[in-house]
Amino acid sequence: METAEIRRRWLAFFEQRGHTVVPSAPLVHADPNLLFVNAGMVPFKPYFLGQETPPYQRATSVQKCVRTLDIEEVGQTTRHGTFFQMQGNFSFGDYFKEGAIELAWELLTTSQRDGGLGFDEKDLYASVYQDDNEAISLWRKVAGLPESRIVRLGKKDNYWHMGVAGPGGPCSEILLDRGPEFGADGDWEAGDRYLEFWNLVFMQYELENVRSKEDFDIVGDLPKRNIDTGMGLERVAFLTQGVDNIYETDEVYPVIEAAEELSGRHYGADHGDDVRFRVVADHVRSSLMLIGDGVTPGNEGRGYVLRRLLRRAVRSMRLLGVDAPSLEHLLPVSMGRMKSSYPELERDFDRIGQVAYGEEDAFRRTLAAGTTILDVSVAKAKQSGSSRLGGAEAFALHDTYGFPIDLTLEMAAEQGLQVDEAGFRRLMDEQRGRAKADAKAKKAAHGDTLVYRGLADALGRDVEFTGYDQVATEATVRGLVRDGEVVDHAVVGDTVEVVLDRTPLYAESGGQQADHGRIRLQNGALLEVLDVQRPITGLVVHRATVLEGEVRTGETAEAEVDVTRRRSISRAHTATHMVHQALRDELGPTATQAGSENSPGRLRFDFKSLQAVPAAAMAEIEARINAVLLDDLPVTADIMSLDAARKTGAMALFGEKYGERVRVVSIGDWSRELCVGTHTPRVGQIGVVKLLGESSIGSGVRRVEALVGSDAYQHLAREAALVSQLTDTLAVRPEELPERIAGLVARLREAEKEIATVRQGQVLGAATALVATARDLGGVSFVSHDAGEGVTPDDLRALVLDVRNRLGNDRPSLVSMSAVANGRPVVVVATNERAREQGLKAGAFVKLAATALGGGGGGKDDLAQGGGSDATAVPAALGAVEDALRTRGA
Repeated sequence: METAEIRRRWLAFFEQRGHTVVPSAPLVHADPNLLFVNAGMVPFKPYFLGQETPPYQRATSVQKCVRTLDIEEVGQTTRHGTFFQMQGNFSFGDYFKEGAIELAWELLTTSQRDGGLGFDEKDLYASVYQDDNEAISLWRKVAGLPESRIVRLGKKDNYWHMGVAGPGGPCSEILLDRGPEFGADGDWEAGDRYLEFWNLVFMQYELENVRSKEDFDIVGDLPKRNIDTGMGLERVAFLTQGVDNIYETDEVYPVIEAAEELSGRHYGADHGDDVRFRVVADHVRSSLMLIGDGVTPGNEGRGYVLRRLLRRAVRSMRLLGVDAPSLEHLLPVSMGRMKSSYPELERDFDRIGQVAYGEEDAFRRTLAAGTTILDVSVAKAKQSGSSRLGGAEAFALHDTYGFPIDLTLEMAAEQGLQVDEAGFRRLMDEQRGRAKADAKAKKAAHGDTLVYRGLADALGRDVEFTGYDQVATEATVRGLVRDGEVVDHAVVGDTVEVVLDRTPLYAESGGQQADHGRIRLQNGALLEVLDVQRPITGLVVHRATVLEGEVRTGETAEAEVDVTRRRSISRAHTATHMVHQALRDELGPTATQAGSENSPGRLRFDFKSLQAVPAAAMAEIEARINAVLLDDLPVTADIMSLDAARKTGAMALFGEKYGERVRVVSIGDWSRELCVGTHTPRVGQIGVVKLLGESSIGSGVRRVEALVGSDAYQHLAREAALVSQLTDTLAVRPEELPERIAGLVARLREAEKEIATVRQGQVLGAATALVATARDLGGVSFVSHDAGEGVTPDDLRALVLDVRNRLGNDRPSLVSMSAVANGRPVVVVATNERAREQGLKAGAFVKLAATALGGGGGGKDDLAQGGGSDATAVPAALGAVEDALRTRGA
């Protein structure tokens, strides 16, 4: 049975039994504690935590997941990968243990001919929490399992919680006995004999003081008991397809076959090669899914994870003997296997491939540069007589340059060196420990929302937003929060968060900044609103300062929008949609939005592109936007289903979570986007849009900034005034300015070259006279000279070398000179061959001089340069060199 068919059967089975089919959330999730969705229940987490009310009692999904904590371990075994699909069924206060066990047993044991998964009942076992006698009774009642096929395990294996205070409870895992060839009878810890593939979590308790996986306090029963189950799709696939592991399933193995063909090597012939084949298959698929969900390679966060995955895949192909680019052969294979479950991958494959292949090219260049850096490190180690490359050097190559440790090991071994792998691992563990500590510190963040959850529950419904049609609305104060706690009143000078039952003020979202405004109470109190946010779904809080009177909950109020600011932001937001559409018109559909900010009179728009936008294209984009402004197209908003919106061609953002009903903002028939922001009624009201420029903000992401309306006009007026001033000064027409300025710049550069030539001649002309000043210090010809202000380091170095060469090599000679360039002192020392034979090294003398100058320096034995910050210390610096030479034999 193909993986896609297992997925289809799962969703159909639960939909037929009253479950709402919830589409997989994107891998990039709104939870700030997660880089990626890493479990099937993550999209449902707000419901389990009580932060939001679920819109259904039963749900099912097949969730895309990525886990990357130990990427280096992927491929070492056949059990785990980075990307996986988690099938789940969920009950929110509906069925509980008995219902969950009944559904699981029915799906598993129904024959494949009748739509089930067709597992043989005699091969199935169940593990339960050791004290959960109810679950044991239900397994015997529902499935008829004898005691010998039910195993009691402790909290480590069969108790679930989120790692923080909140819901938790015992769980029961369904295991498949794969036979004695995979382990001993009753060896539950081995993992290969009795393979767990479906976990049923029975959430029934409220937990506090969670100290570890097994150490926590149960403080009571949950008001509603919930079910959260998870079945790994890849595990079920390999169990039903008659193969040994997830890497040999129909969605993964074709990539291994493609890698075999490229490399000429065979999977199963060598353990080291097998690990590399598995790394390639896993990482290519994970990268495909991450890029498909909008992630681009970078040096931080999600982008860094993707970069590591792609680079490990490329490096593994290199270790398999493939030096040529390989992703262009592997990625399409993975897409071909995944598209039946995720058709959007095929639609967007041009963009996905562009991102992946660009990163491969960049890494190939990194490998070339890293090889050079590694060669230098190896040479230094050999020069010092060491047979080992330090762990710090290996870590720097890995962390700074993206150079993989096993490639470092391989290349160092080729040159007869070992690598301090223990030191490298220690540094990696320290880095990983810092990351884990940071993640653990963030885990408690959801607790801060409990205050807002309580206010939302008391309100009983979502706060009504009236701001699309109104700028002033009557409302009632339904809650006040000060310093994280609910209060019933606030006085002059207090900064509070105000919850109203309805509001015209826009809460920051979708890149649009929050409204400012005022709240006037019927009792005369007045608050100034400086920010509006949505801490949880459905609740709006106004962060405000009390200017007059006393604010109390239950008071009648009127909320007013700062209209001038709102209109300016709305113009910027509509202009952002126009920039997006104009970019796509010019660059193609791969120019998708990666972020935006709409502030008064100004916008910032980030989009996916691996190349800079040419100036000519930017000019065309700006012209197109302003031409549409002249057409004065209407801006309309329509509420429709998500499917209907997609059929209209409306653009949606990667990573955004949309409900079943969405708001589509259209600019005539030219642009359509899913958007909840505020806009101008017609584009003509924007006035003018001026693009300020385009730049890179990360790998594969570019940024356009623009001014809108009066801000754009003022910018253009300033530029016009500047052009007028230049034309008056240079006595030319505006269109002649570029040519005239280019001519002036060219003449200036020629003059600077001539001045430099004259100055160099003057400096070098002093060489003859300086040779005549040579003194004998202990048998060494010594020249010391202060060249003064205005001599460049290059000219000083040329003068020192000229004097040294003129002194000849008949006897030892040392030349020491200093100068001041742009207020900073520089010192240069040179020695001839006879001097070096006596142990006189230029670098040692330069360090003495540079120390006197308040700086540092170094170089080779024959020529060295240093500098500092204290120009008044030049005489002391030159004196330090002379004293060291004079006393060297003392």
